[in-house]
Amino acid sequence: MNVPVDGLFLSMLLKIMNAKKTRELGVFTGYSLLTTALALPLDGKGEEEGSFDFAFVDANKDKYMEYHELLLKLVKVGGMIAYDNTLCFGSVVEPKEKLDEKARPNRKHILELNSFLAADSCIELAHLSVGDGLTLCRRLR
Repeated sequence: MNVPVDGLFLSMLLKIMNAKKTRELGVFTGYSLLTTALALPLDGKGEEEGSFDFAFVDANKDKYMEYHELLLKLVKVGGMIAYDNTLCFGSVVEPKEKLDEKARPNRKHILELNSFLAADSCIELAHLSVGDGLTLCRRLR
């Protein structure tokens, strides 16, 4: 996440949720981490042990499904998990043969994740076309 509109959306979401405990997996420029930290209330905390209100994932795309399984145990019921880059630069809608070779591995992992999340009865799902795609998962149980 490095687009201002992404940051504004994330900040607003955290404030609406009144998130106090957050977790981030993967840090590229630190933009989303800073955005999260600035959106937390004074008694909010990031990157601690225990259960979380919100988790943001922008790490190795081939590990997103593993992260999901782990985060479902750590994020509170009613809490949110956000996955970045789930449109994969539009490659998720392009025919495989039209893709650049470098885009294919991440596309494969993101397509698998999107299908997996769509079938997961433990979450409520929303795919947003913000930035390079943001997928929100609200834990139901």
